[in-house]
Amino acid sequence: MTNRLGAEHSPYLIQHKDNPVHWQPWDDRALAQARDEDKPIFLSIGYSTCHWCHVMEHESFENAAVAAVLNRSFVSIKVDREERPDVDRVYMTFVQATTGAGGWPMSVWLTPALEPFYGGTYFPPTSRWGKPGFIEVLEEIARVWREERGKVLQSAASIVERLRNTRPQGGGAHVPPEGILDRVVGEFAAAFDRRRGGFGDAPKFPRPSELLFLLREHARTGAVEPRDMALATLRAMALGGMRDHLGGGFHRYSVDGDWRVPHFEKMLYDQAQLVLACLEAAQVSGDPFYAEVAADTLAYVARDLTDPDGGFYSAEDADSVPPEQAADPHPHKTEGAFYVWPDAEVGEALGADADLFRRRFGLKPDGNAPFDPQNEFTGKNLLYTAMPLERVAEETGVSAADVAERLTRARTALLARRSQRPRPHLDDKVLTAWNGLMIAALARAARVLDDGSRYLEAARRAARFVQARLWQAPSGTLLRRYRQGEAGVEGYAEDYAFLIYGLLELFQADGDPAWLDWARTLQQRQDDLFWDSADGGWFSTTGRDASVLLRLKDDYDGAEPAASSIGVLNLLTLTHLAGRDETTLAAHVEQTLAAFASRAAQMGRAIPMMLTALSTYHAGVPQLVLVDDGDGTALQPLRDIVRRRHLPAMVVVPVTAPHRDALTRLLPWLADMRSRDSRPAGYLCRAFACQAPTTDPAALAQQLDGRP
Repeated sequence: MTNRLGAEHSPYLIQHKDNPVHWQPWDDRALAQARDEDKPIFLSIGYSTCHWCHVMEHESFENAAVAAVLNRSFVSIKVDREERPDVDRVYMTFVQATTGAGGWPMSVWLTPALEPFYGGTYFPPTSRWGKPGFIEVLEEIARVWREERGKVLQSAASIVERLRNTRPQGGGAHVPPEGILDRVVGEFAAAFDRRRGGFGDAPKFPRPSELLFLLREHARTGAVEPRDMALATLRAMALGGMRDHLGGGFHRYSVDGDWRVPHFEKMLYDQAQLVLACLEAAQVSGDPFYAEVAADTLAYVARDLTDPDGGFYSAEDADSVPPEQAADPHPHKTEGAFYVWPDAEVGEALGADADLFRRRFGLKPDGNAPFDPQNEFTGKNLLYTAMPLERVAEETGVSAADVAERLTRARTALLARRSQRPRPHLDDKVLTAWNGLMIAALARAARVLDDGSRYLEAARRAARFVQARLWQAPSGTLLRRYRQGEAGVEGYAEDYAFLIYGLLELFQADGDPAWLDWARTLQQRQDDLFWDSADGGWFSTTGRDASVLLRLKDDYDGAEPAASSIGVLNLLTLTHLAGRDETTLAAHVEQTLAAFASRAAQMGRAIPMMLTALSTYHAGVPQLVLVDDGDGTALQPLRDIVRRRHLPAMVVVPVTAPHRDALTRLLPWLADMRSRDSRPAGYLCRAFACQAPTTDPAALAQQLDGRP
């Protein structure tokens, strides 16, 4: 039997199409049924690569007894949080407010009027771990709905009213001072794990916005502590088990404090943001290690997360079928099965190179997992960098160069062998917001890494993909999701903000005015649809969908930054590339920063990307115009000077012959900036005052370094 989810486009919803539960999507038909039948709604929210969502599906939603209760007493609705973050935010706010915690799967019970009255996350099928059994919960809620309806309705209405009236504490009339930034750096320093990197103890999450804030503060102040915390954390992540040492890319987080045991799902937004952090780390440190990690991560995205037409898929699952069960007609998926290794298999695959590989990546005959709460890694090895290459060479008597060559050969051999295993589920929907982040990462890589042309072309292809499939130019509507020929769901503030961010990075990489023109159009639409004229910042939604009870504004930079945080960074760039009144853009920057002043003062670590914008505001945004009368090839010596320097706030405007006329129409002030003596020239400007143009890379280096 197939329920209504079989006609959906979300991979998460499709995963549940054969459940005996009479699932429905969040639509008018399902909501009307709840009203007509006077039944409460059971709302289950998750996403397709969510491990505990899979667990609850197998334990409960595939269970006929559970399905019978749900089908009899409730209207059951499934929501993909990645497709409908607006619905997710409303009910996550409720669950967090009433239980003190949140996460996915999220389980919420609503009145037919969509007001929540009970909620939680994962429920086991029977009582255990201090949690009530799911059937017990369902039966009790059904009883209360029948026998105590008045209390339920009153409680639900009261809760919604409190949530509706709970607004983030207002900021002041002024942009927060620089002292707040210094204080938040101190808070990070107090939480920093000086032995292992990261902040706090297990679990440890890759929250790149924290690292970008610390690097931005180093750029603003020259202080070494924020730089060193960011570099140490990135290095620990990249050397530990959270990174895929064979295929590239990063897993979602580390369940232990040593970065050894990952939760194995891979998310596009993590790859994009960690690449950006690694690129800045490479510039600020001069250490090629960080550039290699960025390139390795981008190679993973190109190989495994890229649509044939150029867009980027959303994620890969943590769970997969163990190789030994590949032929089993009813296999049991387990966490990390695609990635872990029995020692004997490594020996068989690598032969004489196995010993070097074991030393480098910490393999043990009986397995090496230091922390295995579900007993899924027994006898298996999780790869992590256990020994420096030089020490491997010293202990084995093999030259360091030979060790490196043999390890590369071993990695290639094991990657090929791994590719024959049953792969984790791929969530192949293309999300506009996450593609915007990846476009930004690729465009920045094109400016920082060697052989940048391949990254630039990948960024262009992705931008064209989004423009062709998710942008409806006549109506000015940006859509959120594309999958297998179908696009849908009107975009949210984060879709506009993140895509603008990517386009501005892309414009700075290739100078094509089409990207800037589109970014400015999108910014106007973002302001029209989401701007909060009363308090500043951007609401997450338009407020037009009556089924979404609350119009919320994100004030937390978590795994993904908030739309308002990226929005301010975009405006700080656009004020220097303005087609609209610059004073309006600048006023939006200051109003938003002021709106988050109390949040910055009380819980600064919660909004590191907003504080990145605040740091940029106080540091100022220099401009560098690079002019070439040719196709831009001759600019490379000047670009090389820029790419070796950590100048994260600087806006770069490449002006080349193919784009000069169109670009000058967008930015008339470029008209007088020309090559000098038939040689490419750089014009460095600060506070809208420009230094003398130079054609000499050494002279440009002096200007960028602030030397006379």
